[in-house]
Amino acid sequence: MLYGIIVAQARAPAFYQDYGLPDTVDGRFEMIVLHTVLVLRRIETMSEPIRRQGEALFYLFCSDMDASLRELGVGDLGVPREMRRIGEAFFGRQAAYAAALAAADRESLAAALRRNIFRKSGPVAGAQRMAAYTGAAVRALDALDADALGRGELVFPDPR
Repeated sequence: MLYGIIVAQARAPAFYQDYGLPDTVDGRFEMIVLHTVLVLRRIETMSEPIRRQGEALFYLFCSDMDASLRELGVGDLGVPREMRRIGEAFFGRQAAYAAALAAADRESLAAALRRNIFRKSGPVAGAQRMAAYTGAAVRALDALDADALGRGELVFPDPR
C-alpha cells in the first residue's frame, strides 16, 4: 500500500509539466527514489513494528526495479549488474538528501535535487521548486503518527 502511494505521487503530472523534470524512465525513477527516501526517513524514527514496514517498502522498491528492468528488455545476466547500479544510486541519493535535510539547508537540497533529478542540466527554478515541495513533503510526513503510517495513510502535498 505504501509503495503504491509513493509511485502514484511520483507520477504526478505536475512534476513533469510544471517543474521541468524529464518525463523519462530516469526521471520517473528519480521521483520514486525521492519519495521512497522521504518515507523511509520518517519510518526510521518510529518503533520496531513500523520500521519493519520500511524493510518491506524497500523490498517492494527493489522488486519493482527488477521487474521494470526485465520489462525494458534487460536480460537475466544483466539484471544483477543493473540492480547493483540502482542500489548504489538509491543509497547515494538517500545520503545526499538526508544530509541536506538534516542541515535544514534548502540551497543544498536544491543542489542535490538538481544534480540527481535534473542531471545538472535542468532549470534552477525547477530544482528550487522541487526543494520547496520536498520540504513540504517532509513536514507532512513528520506530522503522521505511527498508527496512521502503520495503516498506510501517507500524505504528500499537492505538487501544484
